[in-house]
Amino acid sequence: MSCLSREEVVELLSSTETARVERTVSTTDTDKFCEAICAFANDMPDSRKPGYLLIGVHDDGRRAGLKATDKLLKDLSSIRSDGNILPIPVMNVSSVSFDDGDVVVVEVEPSNFPPVRYRGRTWIRIGPRRSIATPEEENVLIDRRAANFPTYDCTPCQLATIDDLDLDLFKTAYLPKAIAADVLADDHRPIERQLEALSFFSTRYNCPTYAGLLLFGRNPAQFIFGGYVQYVQFQGKDRASDIVNQQEFRGNLMTMLPKIDTFIETAIAKKRPVPVTLLREDMVYEYPKWPIRELVMNAIMHRDYRGNAPARFYQYEDRLEIENPGGLYGKATRENFPKVSDYRNPVIALAMSILGYVNKFGRGISRVQRDLTINGNPLAVFSTELVTEFLVRVQSSTEQGLVEVQCYQSAISALTCALKDINDVRKSNIVTVFEMIYRNNNIQISAIVSALSVSRRTVCEYIEFLKGVGVLRREGGAHGGTWKVCSPEFIARVARIEA
Repeated sequence: MSCLSREEVVELLSSTETARVERTVSTTDTDKFCEAICAFANDMPDSRKPGYLLIGVHDDGRRAGLKATDKLLKDLSSIRSDGNILPIPVMNVSSVSFDDGDVVVVEVEPSNFPPVRYRGRTWIRIGPRRSIATPEEENVLIDRRAANFPTYDCTPCQLATIDDLDLDLFKTAYLPKAIAADVLADDHRPIERQLEALSFFSTRYNCPTYAGLLLFGRNPAQFIFGGYVQYVQFQGKDRASDIVNQQEFRGNLMTMLPKIDTFIETAIAKKRPVPVTLLREDMVYEYPKWPIRELVMNAIMHRDYRGNAPARFYQYEDRLEIENPGGLYGKATRENFPKVSDYRNPVIALAMSILGYVNKFGRGISRVQRDLTINGNPLAVFSTELVTEFLVRVQSSTEQGLVEVQCYQSAISALTCALKDINDVRKSNIVTVFEMIYRNNNIQISAIVSALSVSRRTVCEYIEFLKGVGVLRREGGAHGGTWKVCSPEFIARVARIEA
């Protein structure tokens, strides 16, 4: 349903384009959509009202006969979290149907943290004109952001000065990734204004923000006492066990994050032998790199930096535990986590996204769970009971989990090889039958017939093919027996996570 009524959409169609309304007939010009969304989020006229991108409409307001598909709506919605528009805009996508065509409405709220950039460029609208902001116009947006209630990371640290920042690190390692090259070449503002444009400095107070110190500080611990990560490896299953290894990761995030990344790859994501047969062993990961990296980076991104406690990364005999100061924040609650997320440190989150240390916004946890399952680890367990702490626990890969993974991979390998010379429609149907039986080994042939809209005889041919390949067999009779595949539970878990 549209956030606007049908009458309101008609009214927008009958008016001219303004600073709050843009029309287009295109359904594929992603750059144009993103530039418009960016401009509406910046709200240069300071209307403090939403902007509207109307898709499927000619410049004069006539509808273009568009059919609003689910794919189009999903593609437009995904613009919000694909990491190209930063900070993330608040927007809603809907459609309104008319006899002569649908109208897709993208509603964009003004940002509390301008300037908002699309691929490093700040887009604005003044009247019907959309363009890249000049340095003077961008300064207006910066001053407007300063008037909003800041989060801790964009709060000025009045004990520090610009000399406490490693400016070479900012200019050579960060700025080229954050701002488009042509925009950067035309930016002749002083370094203080460049830092301020990215929330790392306050010219009003003439000092760095806490985000600036965390990312580029020469000695962040001088101002942020708990801004480090503590790693400890215990020999046993609790903290009373002997310590095997310990390490502290200190310094600014620009230098700390690559070190943590390398440490996880070399010290945590290690392979170990697992017996497959009496004569053969396979090397498997005890903990896969990407999920552990994602969880540690999330801890650094979401933690509360106001206290003195570090983020803790503890390894026990049978599990990893990642604990960081600060419970769930903002809109995220025990009831809606992890479906809803919020950002305690939006400037740090934006910087880590630009640097490539966090995944697409809102998708990290589901991918963590999927990759853990595929590696043979149980699902990560998130503890949200504590108000001041957030804990995630990851068990090491289990023998049963690894057996399931190996069986599934063997089945897929055999099936892929057998299908290589079969036409696409038949291939797709056979794979669908395999997956349906894999998810439910008690499924009836009639249910498969209904799902595929083919004859019972055709489904039986598909099943005989799967039996001939060796990925499926029947145990018991037609009434009361079950299909036997590697592990129905395994693919069911993966399917639930992906959903």
